[in-house]
Amino acid sequence: MQLKLPQGKSISALLLIAPFFFWGTAMVAMKGAIADTTPFFLAGFRLVPAGFLVLLAAFLSRREQPKTWQAWLWIGLFALVDGTLFQGFLAQGLTRTGAGLGSVMIDSQPLAVALLAWILFGEKIGLIGAIGLLLGVVGISLLGLPQEWISQWVDPTAWGAASFSFVPLDLISSLFDNGQWLMLMAALSMAIGTVMVRYVSRHVDPVVATGWHMILGGLPLFLLSDWLETDQWTALTSTDWLALGYSTIFGSALSYGLFSTLPPKGI
Repeated sequence: MQLKLPQGKSISALLLIAPFFFWGTAMVAMKGAIADTTPFFLAGFRLVPAGFLVLLAAFLSRREQPKTWQAWLWIGLFALVDGTLFQGFLAQGLTRTGAGLGSVMIDSQPLAVALLAWILFGEKIGLIGAIGLLLGVVGISLLGLPQEWISQWVDPTAWGAASFSFVPLDLISSLFDNGQWLMLMAALSMAIGTVMVRYVSRHVDPVVATGWHMILGGLPLFLLSDWLETDQWTALTSTDWLALGYSTIFGSALSYGLFSTLPPKGI
């Protein structure tokens, strides 16, 4: 019995970190394929097929489908934030930054989750946790904010200049061309979506909600792709399709399925 307990714990730990492993490696796969496709198409392809796979698994396990308007409302909000916004910002950010740095930015979302849980649910962080959280926020901010902003804020001569502005207006227009900032927006969207799971699961099975939010969140991305993009798949190679398949099956369907079923559920 004593020999089995550590083994059981190790298996649980692997399952708990598996979603983050798949999300990180999916970023690398997406970065490799994005040169031959377009961001919104890539984001939609990662969500919609994965959503059908998750719903198929929910059907086979006889999970109950949403029945009330409150359930569909929460699924719709969940789809907008954790589907459309998260994957849209992520795909656009990947075109402007590397997969490694992008993964670091995306994996900063637990910092935002911790802050939101403290604000919304009154969860205790503690002094050491608060210091670590503050350092993490400062570090991620230094990665995500444009270098010109930071240079102006730390330049002593800028504080006395008449033309100085706390947020340089001429940089705001280029903010969404900054890959790190887009990744921060993606991480924030994912963090809000993670907090929303607590409310979504009150009205609908979390696995079912996960499947529907992928489909509903991915459809606007396909519409944006049809409206704004061209040649979405004509240049894709067999390797690219394998990368897209990995991102869809492992980086979305399996990882989100694990994340929605493993304890603790929600926040």
